[in-house]
Amino acid sequence: MTTRRRRLVGAVAERALALRLEHPARVGIDGHSAAGKTTFADELADVLRATTARPVLRVMIDQFKRHVDLRTRYPAGSPESYYFEMFDVDAIRDELLAPLGPGGDRRYRTQIMDVSGRLPIDSGVHVSPDDAILVADGAFLQKPGLAVHWDLIVYLHIDIADVLHRGADRDRAWMDSREAAAERYRTYYIPGEELYLAEVRPADRAHIVIDNRNFDAPGILRD
Repeated sequence: MTTRRRRLVGAVAERALALRLEHPARVGIDGHSAAGKTTFADELADVLRATTARPVLRVMIDQFKRHVDLRTRYPAGSPESYYFEMFDVDAIRDELLAPLGPGGDRRYRTQIMDVSGRLPIDSGVHVSPDDAILVADGAFLQKPGLAVHWDLIVYLHIDIADVLHRGADRDRAWMDSREAAAERYRTYYIPGEELYLAEVRPADRAHIVIDNRNFDAPGILRD
């Protein structure tokens, strides 16, 4: 991690640590596909663990997908199916966020499905202390039904051109070619995420917005 990046992650960690609530602090890392959400969340969790004795809970929202067989409202492979059906909003709320929030019983799960959305996985029930900090990353974290359950939202900004370039480079490993991956982004991920931008305006609603176009030299656009 570069010095500039370390300082920025440290500043976000300070914001998270300043959340002194009667329940665990729920921090979400939101943004486009390939924005660097998982990397940023991992780095934030590492900095927090090195800084505080408070327990740090690390969860990936990709492990709360709806089973592919239950995504039936929209055509398979459509942007609408991606935005409205891929993630199990009820499970994210009821099994993770609400139990850690005001009045929650602190009993939460970290996973209900593998990332392919085909194999249910029961992580078992974990019990969180009241002073814990949850760091979760994923797409569409501020959808209706979820937004009110976050105590701190960090939105990572990158350009659409970055989404296409980074995503195609990343996903070529499991698709037939880089061009096949790029086409998937053009027709599925990017238009699905544009639905999110239009409905929610997530960058406007986030507590902190970070320019993450350059991984080595990110900057805070708003806090």
